Amino acid sequence: MDQPLQDRTVLVTGGAKRVGAAICRRLHAAGANVLVHYRSSALEARALQVELTARRADSVAVAQADLLKVASCSQLVKAALKAFGRLDALVNNASSFFATAIGDITEQVWDDLVGTNLKAPLFLAQAAAPELRKNHGCIVNLIDIHAEIPMRNHAVYTAAKGGLAALTRALARDLGPEVRVNGIAPGTILWPDDDSWRDEVSRQRIVNQTALKRIGEPDDIARAVQFLLAEAPYVTGQIIAVDGGRSVSL
Repeated sequence: MDQPLQDRTVLVTGGAKRVGAAICRRLHAAGANVLVHYRSSALEARALQVELTARRADSVAVAQADLLKVASCSQLVKAALKAFGRLDALVNNASSFFATAIGDITEQVWDDLVGTNLKAPLFLAQAAAPELRKNHGCIVNLIDIHAEIPMRNHAVYTAAKGGLAALTRALARDLGPEVRVNGIAPGTILWPDDDSWRDEVSRQRIVNQTALKRIGEPDDIARAVQFLLAEAPYVTGQIIAVDGGRSVSL
């Protein structure tokens, strides 16, 4: 089996479930050792570790961290080095997502959304940079098509993801030539865990706005991550929309 990431180590934030777990599974299948970060999904993280290490022993480690605390970023890098002795790639997948209507935005809401979607990726990149430079590694940031196409009542989330898009391009300049930095902007891949805000009519409207007339799957994002990590040595500072054509259909 082709394993383009054999012997490389990848840190995936928010890797215990949903899209993050799909990314971990695909990168692990491609030969990578994976450090699965989680905040509160301990059971899911441990289950994923058991699942993947059954296929290849000592290839997955898990680490709990609150990414709103800057000190956690360097601790995650140290955890990867302790488990595998190196770090070759960082996938900033962890994200907070919820509505913020104008008039109801608080400093706590700002700190949460900007903290997870922009602040943490910056400080993780900074903490990982020395090791990534040494290994000519790369960073992939999970952004969102809505960084460019704002959703109503999501001003803070939109600003945070827009900042992450800008940060991706800035880091590509600052960390090159040793480190490549790219982004993926998903469209509709999974409905939110708390999906009470979307009825079936609204969901179908979103699907109809997509050129491919369907939502995506977590592995669509995972495939794009693998491409950027393993098969795109001359690609940096780019953001790939994986959205079924929704961004060109609105």
